[in-house]
Amino acid sequence: MFDNEFHIFEDSKASLVSIVCPTFKTHSNKIETMRSLVELRELLRTLGIEAGSEYVQNRKTLNPATLLGAGRLIEIASQAKEEGSNLLVFDFELTAGQIRNIKKLTNLSVVDRCHVILEIFAKHARTREAKIQIEMARLKYLLPRLAGFWGHLSRQRGGVGHKGGEGEQQIELDRRIIRQRIEYYKIELKNIAKSRKQQRKKRKNKAVTAALVGYTNAGKSSLMNRLCKVSVLEEDQLFATLDSTYRTLNPDTKPPMILIDTVGFISNLPNTLIDGFKTTLESVFEADLLIIICDISDPNYKQQLEVTTQVLKELGVKKKDRIIVFNKKDKLPDVMKQKIILRSNPKSFLVSTFEDNDMNKLRDYIISYFLDKQDHYDLFIPYDDGTAHSLIESKTNIVNRSNHEKGIFYRILVPHFIFDSLKVKKYILAPDDPFLLQQIKSM
Repeated sequence: MFDNEFHIFEDSKASLVSIVCPTFKTHSNKIETMRSLVELRELLRTLGIEAGSEYVQNRKTLNPATLLGAGRLIEIASQAKEEGSNLLVFDFELTAGQIRNIKKLTNLSVVDRCHVILEIFAKHARTREAKIQIEMARLKYLLPRLAGFWGHLSRQRGGVGHKGGEGEQQIELDRRIIRQRIEYYKIELKNIAKSRKQQRKKRKNKAVTAALVGYTNAGKSSLMNRLCKVSVLEEDQLFATLDSTYRTLNPDTKPPMILIDTVGFISNLPNTLIDGFKTTLESVFEADLLIIICDISDPNYKQQLEVTTQVLKELGVKKKDRIIVFNKKDKLPDVMKQKIILRSNPKSFLVSTFEDNDMNKLRDYIISYFLDKQDHYDLFIPYDDGTAHSLIESKTNIVNRSNHEKGIFYRILVPHFIFDSLKVKKYILAPDDPFLLQQIKSM
């Protein structure tokens, strides 16, 4: 199954295992369990793993040692082997003891949902920051489960573990090495965070931003490509995008309007990955507008919206302006349902990335939103201040301009933080200025 200390072979065949138990928060009823299993199958498809049959046990209480009953696990293992599966994937997080116990009962390799997500993250991370964060999450997940993975760790050279025999002494050595690596990565991330903070400060004074957020595979990257007329990776799989991507939405406005594509959310996100999401989603904190993307064709779109809202809340993002964009309307032909969803969600759009009219309307709305947030100023600048004229031309949105005997009258739109940096306040016309009143009458 593994070719290093933490890797699932793509030629594995997996059987999916889950549970329905009223005391199990994320699997308390059949609907929740089956919805989560559909998502787990998609996660495995993203990894290139063939997914076989699904096995679900109904229980009134959980078995602390194995969650499912021992008899049912032996039965599942027998059926899984018959269909050629060499891997059991559990749709929830397992402890080290549970992994070890299930392996003994089934004689099959065992991984859980968290392991699968970490594997996808490691595969898709591109930037140094994302790679470090995912590696830290991977090591934090591995540390308490080291004994459960010991069978393959003891066969490795290098990596997390050194080659050696089985035994508590070697496991303790591996644990110490893992802790040291985690501390090293924490220092690396602090240095990267300082650099990112400086970059955000520079962007804050030079641009306004909107962040695309939402459930994984809702179509965020596709929307960015259509809105910004660029080519960002877009694939029909979960977590195709892990690193924040910045693109210019409209180069003609001042300051530039930037659109940010972020990592997608997912339900039942393991605690091990929460910190990783916080770092990867730092761009959300700097955004002036949140654009929540939701796949309207997904039967579970309401739950996905709830997950998005909850993750944003956990990240501490509460008071930012936001709109909802229901994407993939071409996959939902029921017009009446489309109208009901729009009426139920104020400040929402219904779009298909294949329809230019939808993309133009959404793009115009975002541009208008930022322009409406800008302040307007009336200025009269003498001809001899060439620097001031140049700044007005290059840094502001000119609504009206008229030449006069001693200078030029400007009515402009611009964010206050940009205007303050231009140092042209002395040319502002007062509301009762006779020259301003004359200009308004002639407009």
